[in-house]
Amino acid sequence: MRILYIDIDALRPDHLGCYGYHRNTSPHIDALAAEGTRFSNVYTTDAPCLPSRTALYTGMCGIHSGVVGHGGTAADPFIEGPGRGFRDRIEYQALPSRLQEAGYHTVQISPFGQRHAARQFYAGFEEIHNTGKGGMESAEVVQPVVDKWLNDHATEDNWYLHINYWDPHTPYRAPEEFGNPFENEPLPEWLTDEVWQEHLQAVGPHCAQEISMYDDREWPGFPRQPGALRSKEDLRRMIDGYDCGIRYADEQVGSIIAKLKEAGVFEDTLIIISADHGENQGELAIYGEHGTADQITCNVPLIFRGPTVAQGKLQRGLHYNIDMAPTLAEWLNFEPSPIWDGESYLDSLRNADTEAGREQLVISQCAHVCQRSVRFGPWLYIRTYHDGYHLFPKEMLFNIEEDPHEQQNLAETHPELCMEAASRLLNWHDDMMASSISTVDPMRSVLAEGGPLHARGHLPAYCEYLEKTGRGWAIPELKQRHPGEFS
Repeated sequence: MRILYIDIDALRPDHLGCYGYHRNTSPHIDALAAEGTRFSNVYTTDAPCLPSRTALYTGMCGIHSGVVGHGGTAADPFIEGPGRGFRDRIEYQALPSRLQEAGYHTVQISPFGQRHAARQFYAGFEEIHNTGKGGMESAEVVQPVVDKWLNDHATEDNWYLHINYWDPHTPYRAPEEFGNPFENEPLPEWLTDEVWQEHLQAVGPHCAQEISMYDDREWPGFPRQPGALRSKEDLRRMIDGYDCGIRYADEQVGSIIAKLKEAGVFEDTLIIISADHGENQGELAIYGEHGTADQITCNVPLIFRGPTVAQGKLQRGLHYNIDMAPTLAEWLNFEPSPIWDGESYLDSLRNADTEAGREQLVISQCAHVCQRSVRFGPWLYIRTYHDGYHLFPKEMLFNIEEDPHEQQNLAETHPELCMEAASRLLNWHDDMMASSISTVDPMRSVLAEGGPLHARGHLPAYCEYLEKTGRGWAIPELKQRHPGEFS
């Protein structure tokens, strides 16, 4: 069997037509979804980019692999110490390594390993094509490499190909000549004038007045990306830029489908479409970033289309991105790795009447903030250990089914649910630490080393910007929460 994994960076499911979006961002992805199975409640165990893709291929939650952040000790896998053999456990046990053992030729077209110095991302791949711009490339750079590989190898059997597109990732970089197919279409309804005015007063990196993280600088060469959202025209530019990135990546999906059909292998190829994380576009007052352990950052699309996959099915069960590894192992009839934390959902893919899933999920973010969250039933409970300069409360609780854009924090009105969620989180933590090769929770390493990489050392200059933009009221609280930044 041929397996194609299309990895579209920062792609949130609810901006795809097949998940109900009002704009036509994804006609080719939608067509694949109509002929296959889509999952609505799949979450990365650890966000954003580096922890998520490490989890996907190692099959481990970040608390087990050691990778939960973008810098410091927790950006690298745990050192195995004296028990390490000729190769480390990731090289032996990563999903691509297991596919290789099962007779698959493993190929990746991605700059990601170099972008994050993520050597674990290469484990088990026999053929690696680095598109060379560290994740700043548009699909116009990636697609010629994809086309050449498919022209040369599509008709061969038993390959696994990972393709990485970056266009929905900030800064939004669809080519100018692509135009804007959404310029006359309405913005998402929930982004009302009242909501947007509230967001103008919000504090923290990637809020409305600091899209460039800590200030309003524009990105030279990326005209689709505003530096701040001080007018409704700026807001439209932001949302349109993101949606154009999705539509441009979708056109590449269409090109791949055409190539597979031309080669006569489309019907025999398993196509998987997913992402490493989503992208907040106003949720928690954050725009153009994936910096929290919330619904929008951590919920990812997952679409399967191929031989024996149930057609036109929506799977609503709770799953992790790491569940893909044991699913492919069961499908291809090889033993799952003993280090994997995932659970197979193969029966849900093959049987239209089967609805499976986990009772709960625990998700983590330690690159921009330090948060762990629990998704159970309709609830998402977020516990904050480092607020990333956002002034988040310690506990947040959202009813995701009724409030998908996280506008109503119900923690104060439902203390009993917060208590239940905190108990779930504590029990999960105890179980995971008991089965770890390390005695250190990697999130604690992040906190001990000064906090998350993207919120470390920026506060004094950011406070000056807050004063300049009329939000000096937040400075005393920020200084109280982060006194070490001013020492």
